[in-house]
Amino acid sequence: MPVTDAQFDLVVVGSGFFGLTIAERAAAELGKKVLVLERRSHIGGNAYSEPEPETGIEIHRYGAHLFHTSNKRVWEYCNRFTDFTNYQHRVFARYRDQVYAFPMNLALINQFFGKSHTPDEARALIAEQASEFATAKAENLEEKAISLIGRPLYEAFVKGYTAKQWQTDPTKLGASIISRLPVRYTFDNRYFNDTYEGLPVDGYTAWLEKMADHPNIEVRLDTDYFAIRDELPAGIPTVYTGPLDRYFDFSEGELSWRTLDFETEVLHDTGDFQGTSVMNYNDEEVPYTRIHEFRHFHPERDYPKDKTVIVREYSRFAESGDEPYYPVGTPEDRAKLERYRELARKETANRNVLFGGRLGTYKYLDMHMAIGSALTMFDNRLTPHFVDGKALSGTEAED
Repeated sequence: MPVTDAQFDLVVVGSGFFGLTIAERAAAELGKKVLVLERRSHIGGNAYSEPEPETGIEIHRYGAHLFHTSNKRVWEYCNRFTDFTNYQHRVFARYRDQVYAFPMNLALINQFFGKSHTPDEARALIAEQASEFATAKAENLEEKAISLIGRPLYEAFVKGYTAKQWQTDPTKLGASIISRLPVRYTFDNRYFNDTYEGLPVDGYTAWLEKMADHPNIEVRLDTDYFAIRDELPAGIPTVYTGPLDRYFDFSEGELSWRTLDFETEVLHDTGDFQGTSVMNYNDEEVPYTRIHEFRHFHPERDYPKDKTVIVREYSRFAESGDEPYYPVGTPEDRAKLERYRELARKETANRNVLFGGRLGTYKYLDMHMAIGSALTMFDNRLTPHFVDGKALSGTEAED
């Protein structure tokens, strides 16, 4: 049905967690008719998951998604649509044919230096090694990292991994890229410290589909917003979650992103390749940054015991047309972003368009952050607009 033939109160561009949270709240809480436009052939944005055809093992098509939050409201909201497993994420790091528990903790320090340390002894050791550079005077990423954790740990666990992530020698990267490098002086190797953590029992796609399963919501897949934008009623409230620069036809220049490439392989004659869900590869000569083995995300499931799926992840700078993942945020990017924010303010005032989500704000947002940000936009912008007739104003990028 052409969009001009249907009546909607709100248009949402993008069906990731931000967009679907907006759509679900507007439909369920306010009774509004919502049209969700999705350019891909599936719902859910980068959180989309699907079974690998040969093994049935659920994989995350756009990289591993681990749900965690300390925001009680977000956690309670999510539990309306899915139950969660008790999965706790743990990462291991491979360096020179040895495997270490990660993030850096007392077990890693003891193993790496070949000696048992008390927490106080480990603190003193790292402080001594970190004294090579003063953090405040660090002139590049390498000096900053050494000032935080010392040269030995930096060269083993940061240098090669960072060079692969950024395709750049760390001595040529700005010190501001890293603000901290956490070292735990306990044996705790739980990756996240949030109050709530787990994976959706039936997978991400089932969770996202349940969010969209409301009679007031219509999702149109394989639909490019820009191809039909002129068909939409003038001034209809719109929440746009696509790339901010694309919305304005790159008038202020393209914002730079890092992207990811994935290489999926089914392995036979083994039901377990690496014994854990994520293994980082810190040696620079290994081209990928990490390997995911998705069967370990759901050990409670009855997956095949004679084959498994691994996904190698590669990081690089995005080129035009690549899928954007992580904003780079160079000084040039920040200058462009300020100009785009000004354009966005005008677009909100003149055309009732709000900008949100990771792409629409040029911010890296974990899933819980995207959901929380969407709930804030719904409370502070959309509800006053629909209930009290207040004008939409501002941009989500400034919240």
